[in-house]
This record gives sequence, C-alpha cells and structure tokens, in this order.
Amino acid sequence: MTHWLAIAVPTPAHSRVGGLLTYRSEQALPAGSLVRVPLGQRELLGVVWDDALPPPDEPLANQARAVIAALDGVPPLGAPWRRLIEFTARYYQRALGEVALSALPPQLRSLTATQMARRLKRAGRASADTSPNTTELRALTADQTGALAQIDHKPGPFLLFGTTGSGKTEVYLRAAQAALARDAQAQVLVLVPEINLTPQLLARFAERFGDAAIACLHSGLTPAQRLAAWLAAHTGAARIVLGTRVAVLASIPQLALVVVDEEHDASYKQQEGARYSARDLALVRGRHSAAKVILGSATPSLESWHAATPVAAGGAGRYQLITMAHRVGASDASPGLPRVLRVDMGRQPKGTLIAPPLLAAIGERIARGEQALLLLNRRGWAPVLHCADCGWKSECPHCSAYRVFHKVDRTLRCHHCGLAERVPRACPACGNLDIGTQGRGTEQLEAQVSALLAGVPRPDGTPARIARIDADSTRGKGRLESALAQVHAGDVDVLVGTQMIAKGHDFRRVTLVAAINPDAALFSSDFRAPERLFALLMQAAGRAGRDAASGADSQMWVQTQHPQHPLFAALKAHDYPGFAAQQLTERQQAGFPPFSHLALLRAEARSQEAAQALLGALAAQAQAAGAQDATLAAALPHVAWYPAVPLAVQRVAGIERAQMLLESAHRPALQRVLAACAPLLQALRATPEHRGIVRWAIDVDPQDL
Repeated sequence: MTHWLAIAVPTPAHSRVGGLLTYRSEQALPAGSLVRVPLGQRELLGVVWDDALPPPDEPLANQARAVIAALDGVPPLGAPWRRLIEFTARYYQRALGEVALSALPPQLRSLTATQMARRLKRAGRASADTSPNTTELRALTADQTGALAQIDHKPGPFLLFGTTGSGKTEVYLRAAQAALARDAQAQVLVLVPEINLTPQLLARFAERFGDAAIACLHSGLTPAQRLAAWLAAHTGAARIVLGTRVAVLASIPQLALVVVDEEHDASYKQQEGARYSARDLALVRGRHSAAKVILGSATPSLESWHAATPVAAGGAGRYQLITMAHRVGASDASPGLPRVLRVDMGRQPKGTLIAPPLLAAIGERIARGEQALLLLNRRGWAPVLHCADCGWKSECPHCSAYRVFHKVDRTLRCHHCGLAERVPRACPACGNLDIGTQGRGTEQLEAQVSALLAGVPRPDGTPARIARIDADSTRGKGRLESALAQVHAGDVDVLVGTQMIAKGHDFRRVTLVAAINPDAALFSSDFRAPERLFALLMQAAGRAGRDAASGADSQMWVQTQHPQHPLFAALKAHDYPGFAAQQLTERQQAGFPPFSHLALLRAEARSQEAAQALLGALAAQAQAAGAQDATLAAALPHVAWYPAVPLAVQRVAGIERAQMLLESAHRPALQRVLAACAPLLQALRATPEHRGIVRWAIDVDPQDL
C-alpha cells in the first residue's frame, strides 16, 4: 500500500522550494519520523511533518518520489517540537525545512543504521538517578526561599531579578530538583548566553545531579559530541540539557522547566540564517510544552522588565517578577554590594591610563592577597595604527573598518573579515618610519599595568602577576578553561579583559573591579547602547566582593570623562529599577521597543547603490501588492518604512551592506508585511537589474541597528 507523506527538507528560504514536499512511502510513518529522501541529485535527511496525506491528484502522484529509508531506532520528534519549529520559521521568515534540519545534529545526515544503533546504545547508558547530593546543600537565604515558593505555586513565566551574588544559580538548581522529583520522566533545559559560561554552570549541575544526567549542547562541540548530546536529550536519557542558544531548538520531549540565565544578553540573538532569539523562543517553548520558564538576570532586558511590570504601574504584566535584593551572607543593613567610585578623567594628567587613586587601590588589594579585575571592552594593542605625517590609517582594504594592531604577533588584523598582515616597517603611503598608535586595547593595558605594578609585591614578597582574558588570548582549545582556573586558584593578582570576564563568573577573591574607558557607548546612535553599557558595568561590578567576608570592602571604579552622567549615577546607587524607568520613559516617547516592534530588511551587493536599489524597489512593490491583497492592504498603514541606508560597518570582505527599517506598534501587521516581502525579494533578485545582489535577509526584532 502506498502512503503519502509531507516531509520537511533543508531548502533555504531563498530557494523556490521552501515548503513541505510530498513523497510516497511503502510503509506508514508517524509524524516526526526521520527519513532519507531524494531531492534532485542529492539524498537528504528529512522530517515527516504530518500524518498520512490523502492521495494527491494524478499529475502530482506520478511526479512524487519515494522515501529512500526511515531512520529506524530514533524516536519520532514530538508535536511540541514541531510546533516550536513552525513558529520559528513563520515568525522569523525562514523556510520550515531549513529551520527544522538546522536544529538537528549534522551527523544524523550521514550515519548508517548500524552506526545509529551504536549511538543510541551509548545515549541510553545515562543514569536515571538525579537525586541531589543533599549532604552538602547550603541553607537557603530568605530571598531564595521566597523565590522558590513563588516558582512552585505560580504558573509563570518568571523574571528572577536577583542582584549579582544573590544566589540565582542555587534557585535554578533547587527548581530543577523539584521539577525532576515531581515526574520521573521530566527534563530541564538551562540556557547560558556564551560558551565560556558553560563550564562553570555545568560543574555546579554535575556536582548536584551527576555527569550522567546532563547533556551539554553548544557550537564548540565536535559533530560526534553534538550527536551524542542530542540523542541523550531526545531519548530522555539526559534529564538536564545545558547549552547556549542552539539548545533551545533541541528535541527535549519531556520538558518541564526552562531556565534562561543572564536573559538580557544579546548573545541569545542568532545573527545568521534564522535570526531567532533563544530567550523569546524559550518562552514560546514553555507554552507549547506546558513547562515553567525562569528568566534570570541582575540587569534584565528592558523588554522583560516592562513585561514583568504590573499593568497598573504602566507595564505589560505578562511575567511574574521575583526579586532577590541581597547577596548571600548579606543583610538588610548591609546588602554586600560593591561601593561605586567615579573618577573624573578630565581632571587627570593628559594621557593617564589608570588614575593614581585607582592604581593605589589596586596596589592595596595585591598587598592583601586579593584580586583586581580591569575591564576594557576592546582587544588588541591599539584599534588604529596611523601616520602623523600624511594621515594614513590602518584601514582594511576589504571592509569599512580599521585593522587593529596586535603587538603580540606584530600584525594588523581586521576583526570583521579576518585579514591579517604584518605591521609595515614604514608608512605605506609616505614612507615615514615613525608610525604611531591611536587608542588602547587589552594587550596594551596588560603591558602598561604590568609596568605600573612592577614594584608592588604580593603578601609573600613575589611580584604581582598580571593576566589577560579576551578572544585573542583564549583562542586555543582549553586555554579559556586554563586561564579561568588560574584566576580561581589565586595565581593571578590583576585580571585584564573584555566583557568575557564581566559575565557570570564567580571569582571569590576579586574585591576591586575597574572600568577603564566605558564612555564610547554613552553617545552611540543605537538606542540600546545605554542599556548594554549599564548591564555590562553592573555585571562587572558584580564580580567584586562575592565572598561575604570581603563584600563590605569591595569596590567598583569607573574612569570617565562624564562622571555626572545619569547612567553612572544610577550605577553608583545600584539602582536598576530607576535606570530602567528612565530608559523606558525615553523609549515610549520615541516609540522604540518594547512599545513598538522592529524588523530590518538587509541586502548585500557588490555596490552600495545596488543594495539600496533592491530595498527601494521592494518598498515600492510591497505598496503595489497591497492593491491586490486585502489583508496586506489592511496591514500596510500600520507599518512605517524608513529609507534604505548603509550599515554602520558598510563594507565587509568587499561586500557592501544596506538595510531598511520597518517599525510598527502592531506585531501582526508587521508580520503580515514581512511575509509578503520574502517572495517579493526573491522575485526581485532574479530580475536583470538586481542580479548583482549577493544575498538578502529579514531580521525580526533586531538587536543591532
């Protein structure tokens, strides 16, 4: 008997084959089954999306090709997972098969039945015992007890607003423990924004529940590791799935709890392909699976804060707010937060890198055997190499950006396209031998701090030890873990780094944190820049004084040319609610999210004119299409179209980039317009006048403008 199946295959949204395809099969296969199917000259992995279809009309029945084989042994992908994929594809304007297959481990596409059986056997070896190690559990604080009571008795979703060091991780652990205890098959998903935060959190969960019960999913895994982790999650062998944004699309059939740690972090937004927000999909996934969702942060995103603010107070009232205002070991009289000191760099000698009072404070910490953390969110030695005689600067020939000078290997390196060249001996334009630098990066800060602290001894009389953690110093495998282990062991006295060291790490010996040059974000054209700066500085401040014994004496120093700026005043008071209220007022007046919804239409071409021409033609065609489509015509008046403009970094790797902003107070109207734009862009790209287009993309709810 012939069965007809609708199957999702990995075809991109740009192709003319973007929907489900019909195949015939000699055996009945349930929805969610993994199969191998032919497409053109290739054999692809596909997912049976719907139960058996009625027989198609004769012409289609004759053209339909047969399923090659089913992937026996792999349980079908459940209905909640398929609904999540459907939502992701629809909302972010991508092809269903593209999203579905990109969420599966690549090795599934090539393994034989025998190999798959072997992998499934390994996945089933995980222990089902997830009983916590109760012998070492610490007593909960009043804040933690109250938070867990709300999570237990209310439906959520929850915004866990806990100051740094308040014990949010322990709340995650206890909430996971409760979810697993209620149901012997239940699973928990824990998301972190970046790979470098997974080892620390993984260690905490493994210590509590054991390694066998946990699967870790992130882009740094080998294909075999990713497949093993995915199978453990899909078969239920892994009771806890921990990972970065990619884990939100994993198959977790018995999902009971979702935790999104540092929910404010922009890293949760995918920047290629289906540009989804893992934080937002976690909420959608919670609804589809009837799972509770906890969003945790000391500095929530303004969108989440607005959603957790009661309607009576001007918010949306969609989330339930849980506040943890005290650090572990602190009291109402002394919450244990670091004292914030502002240094007016306008009053310091010109060219000062570290103000004398800050330098003295660092020396005192070193002499007491404590650690200091210096934050400079710019890697390399200097952002620009320049010639004072002719004005030459180290521009990248392929990008509209400067190449950064890296002294450690004497290279000029573009952080956009990756071009790296040796530093020239003389100015390429005029031959001047005296080439200088502009600005400072973490390499230079590390070297100069080492020189400034050369005479400062540790308690044992040995010289102070300086270390640097950034994307350059931790590029090799295992180097990040090694560097962090040295900090935790006390082998580093002063740690210099970028935002990598400001998030999530539990450095028990750090009592002083300093932001060296945070002013640039104060005057950015991106309306989210103040929010990101405040979050970064609050998170950095949270690294200081996490040990209750040193919390009262911990400090956060901010070197700035604008010490009276309201952002720094709110930081000094540790007043996130006040900062958020001020920012939300400004956003409401300007009509920015969360009071409106945005989308970016992006085009890349060999010339800026071609990229902008495509977007301009799209806007005209969309308006014209409204005359033929009543639903689109009703949506268009609610959407504002802004002219096409170059991106901030206009050219990358020789490709010009332009974007057009769409804004609407009505999300459904914006979605209807975007759905109409995708086929129009595809048709325009095929026309002779737009054949110079390299690619186009639709970015819904963009994080970077």
